[in-house]
Amino acid sequence: MRAWLEDFEKRKGLDHLVQRSRRLVLVSFGILLLLMVYRGWAIESSNLRFGPMLAFVLPLVLFLPSILVRRPRGHAWLAFVSLLYFAQGVMVATLPSQGWRGMVEAIVSLALFIGCMGYARFRSRQMRAQPPSENI
Repeated sequence: MRAWLEDFEKRKGLDHLVQRSRRLVLVSFGILLLLMVYRGWAIESSNLRFGPMLAFVLPLVLFLPSILVRRPRGHAWLAFVSLLYFAQGVMVATLPSQGWRGMVEAIVSLALFIGCMGYARFRSRQMRAQPPSENI
C-alpha cells in the first residue's frame, strides 16, 4: 500500500493532491455541518432548545480553526471524529423512516474521512519536501 501511495504521489504531484483533498474536505465538512444543524433543529424544533443541535454540531465546529489554518494534524484528528458520524449515519440508516438521511450522512462522513486523511498525508509530505524558510 505504501509503495502504491508513493507511486501515486509521484504520478499526480503533491500540489495537485493537496488541492484536491482540501477541496474534498471543505465540501464534505460543509455538507456534514448543514446535515447536523438540520438534524438538531428537526429534533427540537417545537421547543426551540439548542441542546441537540449543539451536541451534533460542536464536535465539528471545534475543528474549524484547524481547517482554516490548514494544519495536517488537525485534519488527521477530524478524520477520526468523522468516523463517529459515519457510525451514527449507518445506525440512522437502519431506521424505517430515515434511511435516506442516514445514508447521506454516512457517505458524506466517509468522504470527509478520506479527504482529511489524504490532506494530512499529502500536506505533511509537501511540508517536509519544502526547504526551510530562512528567517533574516
